[in-house]
Amino acid sequence: MSEETVEKKIILKEEDDYIVNMGPQHPSTHGVLRLEVCLSGETVNYMIPHIGYIHRGIEKMAESDTYKQVIHLTDRMDYLSSHINNEAVCLAVEEALGVEVPERVQYIRAILDELTRIASHNLWWSAFGMDLGALTTFFYGMRDREKILSIFEESFGSRLLHSFNTPGGLLHDVHPDFRKHTLEYVKYFRKKLPDYKNLLTDNVIFHNRTIGIGVMDKKMAINYGVTGPSGRGSGFSCDIRKAAPYGIYDKVKFKEILYHEGDSFARYKVRMDEMVESLNILEQLVDNMPEEGGFTAKMKPVIKLPEGEYYQRVETARGELGVYIVSKGAKYPYRIKFRSPNFSNLFVLNTLSKGGIIADLVAICGSLDLVIPDIDR
Repeated sequence: MSEETVEKKIILKEEDDYIVNMGPQHPSTHGVLRLEVCLSGETVNYMIPHIGYIHRGIEKMAESDTYKQVIHLTDRMDYLSSHINNEAVCLAVEEALGVEVPERVQYIRAILDELTRIASHNLWWSAFGMDLGALTTFFYGMRDREKILSIFEESFGSRLLHSFNTPGGLLHDVHPDFRKHTLEYVKYFRKKLPDYKNLLTDNVIFHNRTIGIGVMDKKMAINYGVTGPSGRGSGFSCDIRKAAPYGIYDKVKFKEILYHEGDSFARYKVRMDEMVESLNILEQLVDNMPEEGGFTAKMKPVIKLPEGEYYQRVETARGELGVYIVSKGAKYPYRIKFRSPNFSNLFVLNTLSKGGIIADLVAICGSLDLVIPDIDR
């Protein structure tokens, strides 16, 4: 802890103030995170996040792994965006080698990206409602998310951590019923979204807990590097699929969802609207996905990147993930650095919660949709 932080604690800690530790196993911290909260009554004076409880040294481990092996580490970061994390490394390697993957692979990857995004937002919706006392949301959300996990399990044999992407393409082709079941899910979920609106979006109690709570303006979002739905809820246009299209995203039509209120309810609305946009993207992709073309480009058994530095960014369910690779020409990366969205998104929490009540801290934390292993790399 810096001297400035210690001094700040001494200044703010009055005789009647007290410290409450939320976590590291508190359900409202969305993972193994400890929030050290200084309170005057129910008012938050300041909040210090303590991370590192599940640090695994992923970036250091990557230095002794081949590029194919690194992929298996990335889906252990933001495990709710595991497929997108995998794709980021593959895109960086493919760009470095000048490899062009089959168009069919690009379509499949994008379909899996959007299914992953919906599944992640679905779980966030389930947990966010439960954080604020609406237990029913968890049952609704998990019921519908199960449909996506079944599609994943059918093609990959796994439900959460896939490692299905590989440099050059995919490990194998998808299940013959992949397209059929994806379209069935799109039709199914469109019919369920009105229930979400009735249950939570239009709920007056939910409005009281989120509207005007944790306001973050556009300048603050940019200064803290808050990306993804949390940044776009403050009017910050930061969708990598639009700003720097990768894969097949330059061939699909969709809207970047922006709200300008910057409060917890705005961040909520962004994710709800993004699920609708993901459904629209899925319909376009499934209808136009090539039947032929194979599932991988021709690759050498041992991948060695030319000496140099490479960077790739993608849009995960929580914002911008950047992969920075330094290669010395060996089959192992000399250095890998991940710019994870959750790290930046977490450290705006103190600014947003200061001066509010502790119940609002729970709502703000939930609205940021944090996944802690993405921070503890």
